[in-house]
Amino acid sequence: MKVKKFGGTSVGSARRMKEVARLISGDGRCVVVLSAMSGTTNRLLGISSLLLRSNKEEARQLLHTLKADYAAVIDELYDSAATATKAREITDAIFADLLAITDAGPNEYSERETVARGELLSTNLMKLLLDEMEVSAALLPALDFMKTDIHGEPDFPFIREHAAKAVAAHPEARVLLTQGFICRNAEGGIDNLRRGGSDYSASLIGAAINADLIEIWTDIDGMHDNDPRFVENTSPVHNLHFDEAAELAYFGAKILHPTCILPAKENNIPVRLLNTMEPDAEGTLIDNNLRKGTIKAVAAKDNITAIKIKSGRMLLAYGFLKKVFEVFERYEKPIDMITTSEVGVSVTIDNETHLAEIVEELHRYGSVSVDRDMVIICVVGDLQWRNRGFEALALDALADLPVRMISYGGSNYNISFLVEKENKTEALRRLSNHLFKN
Repeated sequence: MKVKKFGGTSVGSARRMKEVARLISGDGRCVVVLSAMSGTTNRLLGISSLLLRSNKEEARQLLHTLKADYAAVIDELYDSAATATKAREITDAIFADLLAITDAGPNEYSERETVARGELLSTNLMKLLLDEMEVSAALLPALDFMKTDIHGEPDFPFIREHAAKAVAAHPEARVLLTQGFICRNAEGGIDNLRRGGSDYSASLIGAAINADLIEIWTDIDGMHDNDPRFVENTSPVHNLHFDEAAELAYFGAKILHPTCILPAKENNIPVRLLNTMEPDAEGTLIDNNLRKGTIKAVAAKDNITAIKIKSGRMLLAYGFLKKVFEVFERYEKPIDMITTSEVGVSVTIDNETHLAEIVEELHRYGSVSVDRDMVIICVVGDLQWRNRGFEALALDALADLPVRMISYGGSNYNISFLVEKENKTEALRRLSNHLFKN
């Protein structure tokens, strides 16, 4: 059985929803994970934000506008008047719930309860569309089997048990529809997976039911060898190892969130990235097979700040690194890149929350300098150290660009360069020309 996840753009209009219905109705029994229609989550977050500012009237107005937009989608989506009537009844009930949340005012859970309605809308509309097409389908409420523990992490034993039961309860259904992103927390309240959203849901469900394949459908034909927003004539990468895909996702490839890699990797379930706009395109297959001796892709991570701490004591002072890293730990600040020497260490962070406090504490151990508006350029592939010359190829491409840091050897799958923001596009283009065009 396959698990197929469709993002917000893929179900972003009545026309797109019809195309998704066609795709999922002709490919055997599958679990389909849907995001909210594109724009819905942001609009629901906007309504929640207005509530937090005690602006109920404007929140109600936005809610009525959103409801009207869904009414227009329903008018276009269905051929049968009877099906359209059912759709209006369901959406009216969901918007009545949203209005009740709005009238009650903000509380600890109101934002999460509000945002969850986006996925409930899309899955209910899709179920009715499949019914109209006479495709055997069942709606599996994600809130029945997706759950997080007291630490906010997926409660996988619970998910495995209850997802399997939910699927088994509908042996006759060809399509098993469920919501991405939303879940219940350890207290039973409506919550969401935050990081990775619906991608994470699909990976967890795929692992829970031992799926043969997880398909992530978006609006691009796989993970490309460079960022097509900045580099012309990029190409989709045919195959990636899970660790290569995780590096690319973490360092800027937006098509996939790094969190969704782990459940599939640990359960050895291949993931294929596909394009709803070009459904016949091969896309990118991600699995546990490493294709050796190749550089696969380049990605960039923006808004990076570099911090350099130079020890004020003698060389190799005992405990220097420990004290430096304890400062970042106290402020729960993740570090992306690290380079060290006998007298100092440079690290990068991807947001500046508590930066002033961190710098102040680091001054106890030496001089501190900060470089802002930096970009990490990550080259990904089979980069284990015994492969001769791969790192030299990347260095040659950036030979006359200023590079603030280089990180190599911490992973077998990447070499990372820190450059100034204004050199990002040029660095990406040079790497593409040097690594992939020869």
